[in-house]
Amino acid sequence: MLNALTIDLEDWYHPELVRCSLPSGELEVQIEHSTRLLLNLLRRREVKATFFVVGEIAQRHPRLIEAIAAQGHELACHGMSHKPLWQMAPDEFRAELQEFATTMRAVVPAVKIIGFRAPTFSLDNRTRWALGVLTECGYYYDSSIFPLKNPVYGVNGCPLMPYRPSSEDVTSADREGALVEFPMSVWAWAGMKVPVCGGFYLRALPFGLVRFCLQQISQCRPFTIYVHPWEVYPNTPRLALPFLSRFVTYYNIGAMMHRLVALLDAFSFAPMRVVLEEIGELRK
Repeated sequence: MLNALTIDLEDWYHPELVRCSLPSGELEVQIEHSTRLLLNLLRRREVKATFFVVGEIAQRHPRLIEAIAAQGHELACHGMSHKPLWQMAPDEFRAELQEFATTMRAVVPAVKIIGFRAPTFSLDNRTRWALGVLTECGYYYDSSIFPLKNPVYGVNGCPLMPYRPSSEDVTSADREGALVEFPMSVWAWAGMKVPVCGGFYLRALPFGLVRFCLQQISQCRPFTIYVHPWEVYPNTPRLALPFLSRFVTYYNIGAMMHRLVALLDAFSFAPMRVVLEEIGELRK
């Protein structure tokens, strides 16, 4: 079974837990160097991924976006500014999507963007209005729902496999829904849920447990994992964040590339668009 490999294309200063503690002055930009590590790995392994691009990265580094597209990876949207949905009204979100579309047309005019991932997995029932805006702006799929509530984000009670969320309640499926949702991967067993979708969870959980959970998921549905370029880059700055924020952001960064390589060895991956097409969920 094919599974979706995704890269959230953002720099080290974009995460929500970091942005509130950034130093004043000009920030060091590392996105080109960190992303090249991932591109080189994927090229050697002949694996294609979906890159959820922050629009301001495309504005500042158009050659990087061209290189990603030239290597056959899917380009998708991760917002224009990496602002979570709960910090925006519908009109502001619509304006961000329109600016993103304008930016990407200027950089890669032949590429059609059909996928979206909300920064900080900020799609929930408070922000379900975003589903209508995404449909209006021509998107076909979303990958923003984290089907397990934690202190920052997530939604309890959502389906764990790709589904079409209701515009009235994102925990309910609507077969007539225009947008298909590929939720973050969670293994459920005996009333427990284990998030094994990437990021902090891939870095912090015992790797044997992550691999086991993904093997169990793949027996009945495709899974998705996500990685940030700053998680595989040895020179990512370490800020003096509060303890919990520092732990979530930086813990075990040194192991992330090794764990990603091991997953590429153990499973078959493709862009999210291809996986959704394979299971018959993508309407175009």
